[in-house]
Amino acid sequence: MLKGVNEMEANGGKQSVGLVKPETVTFDSLELECGRKLSPVDVCYETYGKLNSRKDNAVLVAHALSGDAHAAGLHSADDKKPGWWDIFIGPGKAIDTDKYFVICSNIIGGCKGSSGPGSINKKNNKPYGTTFPPITVRDMVNVQKRLIDHLGIKNILAVIGGSLGGMQVLQWAVDYPAVVKSAIVIASTAKLSAQGIAFNAVGREAITSDPNWFKGDYYDKGKNPEKGLAIARMIGHITYLSEDAIEQKFGRKTKADKDAVNGDSPAMVDFTQDEYEIESYLSYQGDSFVKRFDANSYLYISKAMDAFDLYRDYGSLENAFKDVKSGFLIVSYTSDWLFPTWQSKEIVKALKANNISVTYYNIKSESGHDSFLVEKEIGELEEVVSPFLDNIRGR
Repeated sequence: MLKGVNEMEANGGKQSVGLVKPETVTFDSLELECGRKLSPVDVCYETYGKLNSRKDNAVLVAHALSGDAHAAGLHSADDKKPGWWDIFIGPGKAIDTDKYFVICSNIIGGCKGSSGPGSINKKNNKPYGTTFPPITVRDMVNVQKRLIDHLGIKNILAVIGGSLGGMQVLQWAVDYPAVVKSAIVIASTAKLSAQGIAFNAVGREAITSDPNWFKGDYYDKGKNPEKGLAIARMIGHITYLSEDAIEQKFGRKTKADKDAVNGDSPAMVDFTQDEYEIESYLSYQGDSFVKRFDANSYLYISKAMDAFDLYRDYGSLENAFKDVKSGFLIVSYTSDWLFPTWQSKEIVKALKANNISVTYYNIKSESGHDSFLVEKEIGELEEVVSPFLDNIRGR
């Protein structure tokens, strides 16, 4: 153990889980919802805290589109960036690793260790590319169930996730009612809106229009559809924020710190240059994203989000929840225009129609869809999740 890492103080004095190491398990095969079989299936995952002797303190964390299995802690003492939900998972935090055994796995279709389009197809020893089978949210959940079985866990205290992670939580509660004791759905929906599908479609168009995409077969070409993926990320990132958040953070400030409308900046005629700070911010987000994410994974995962529709699959949302046994915590954010609050309220309404225990919070926030990941907003989420988990644990 490297000195000092477990003693790291951060996030209001609360500790980190320290050094963590991703693990990988391989399953022989998986029958997918599309009818095709994926074989073998690699699943990359991380765990934090300890599974108790009764094996009844497991909390499964489901990540969003661009997330991965690294939810908390550091991979090395030199690691500058902790896991994506480090502010929320750890000793004394909302998902308290002194109490809970926390599991987070990379979803299939992803690019961080679980099987995805960039994985090698054993039949020809080449990357799958677009020969990778279509995947759904149910497929993601079925793989997570296999992982839970592998870890010897029969019942999960809670499944928690935001955005696409929340879709997985809903699917878990519907498909495995006897396994999930509680479900925590944050900034999510039972079906993506037409607007959400539209944004995903534009992102995919940016990727598939990139001349370096090569119909998905770019892995051995020495170049990737970086521009297309960066644009997709820039579009997505706009939807993760709110109008107020963008206005407050950037306004009309320019890199030259002057009013661009009245200025005579060279950037007014050089359209390849960023002039406004919001432009630079989005360019940074796009450029950073291509260094850590695969374009084909973006295509597959965004398609899975589009296809998720509990209304369609069960005839109505009330029917979808007919056999659900979990207690629910539903959280939405007032400034989330990607997954607006009315969608969470429809989930609550359908649960109540089935006499299912549900607690709902619509948290006032200026940070938009990504509020559940923003440090300044995390306190209010912690105030509702922490007591909910304590209550479930005590039953």
